[in-house]
Amino acid sequence: MTTNMPINLDALKMTSFQVFSKLEGAVTSGMIHLGDRLGLYTALSQGEGDTSISLANKLSLHERWVREWLHNQVAARLVACDDLSVELPVFYLTPEAIAVFATPDHPAYGMGMFHRLPQTMNALNYMPESFRTGIGHNYDSHGPEGAVGIERSFEPWNQNFLVPVVLPTLGSGYEALKRGAKVADIGCGSGGAALLMGRTFPNSTFDGFDISQFALERAEERKSQEGTANVSFFDPRVHAIAQDNSYDLICTFDCIHDMTRPTEMMSIIRRALKNDGTWLLVDIKAHDSLELNVSKNPMASLLYGISVLSCMSSAMSEPDGEGLGTLGLSSEKAETMARSAGFTSFEKLDIEHSVNAFYAVRP
Repeated sequence: MTTNMPINLDALKMTSFQVFSKLEGAVTSGMIHLGDRLGLYTALSQGEGDTSISLANKLSLHERWVREWLHNQVAARLVACDDLSVELPVFYLTPEAIAVFATPDHPAYGMGMFHRLPQTMNALNYMPESFRTGIGHNYDSHGPEGAVGIERSFEPWNQNFLVPVVLPTLGSGYEALKRGAKVADIGCGSGGAALLMGRTFPNSTFDGFDISQFALERAEERKSQEGTANVSFFDPRVHAIAQDNSYDLICTFDCIHDMTRPTEMMSIIRRALKNDGTWLLVDIKAHDSLELNVSKNPMASLLYGISVLSCMSSAMSEPDGEGLGTLGLSSEKAETMARSAGFTSFEKLDIEHSVNAFYAVRP
């Protein structure tokens, strides 16, 4: 493509529209963060609707700021209003919007990534150096709010579906849980899945491993609040994962693609797992090529961007990190890596999820 070709004015307008629509999305994402942080969505979800005055009064906020926020939200078609022509429009959330914005236990709840949006976008300040050196930043670079954001992102679905839908598909692994199994949750984050399984299967013991100090602190805090005695949390750099074939079940939820050395981790998992054990591998749905990811995933641009700011950055946070990134672990690649680590059975589980794929991997 030469640089001296004439400019098509219609194409120029469309290019400008595309560019600034991305900026609109970024700015509105910031407004979503504020709506969540200030409790605006929760307040809107209660009652038949609010004017800017009544909503501001509910939360002891300044009406003029609330009014401008509402104008952004209705323009973005996130908040509804039946008549914008009146002097004091009444704004409300549809039932679907209530589920996404204001119902933390609904599987469609979506505020987790917006919770950590300031920390994620702050990575832009140190990304230029990463591009020069090749070295990224681990999840603790996002601070404690980063850990909470991850928690809020994944737990609504897990709390609804992990026990009744996912675990029963594991067959012998599920039966072992009911009898009494030794389980490892590697990349456990703030401990939600481990604590949920601990409450559900009191005959089993659960070891959660993570390298994020903020996530481990949050996990210990939650464990103390719940009083769950059969769950423990460890930093594997201090308390190594036992490679003695002692675990009946090992889980990795959305973390293998974030690891600096996933190939080594798969070998560790194989040596930690009993010969009749099960590895539940959950990771982002991905394809083997850029072409397929772009053509088949309407959220590909978001996922590649999050990869630069978070997932791949974590996977490159040590010298010689493998750098899989958000869309770097396709089913085919995961199976190839697992078989190279000594596993002989790789089964894709029949579980519907908008983002993740689920696999039962066995020796």
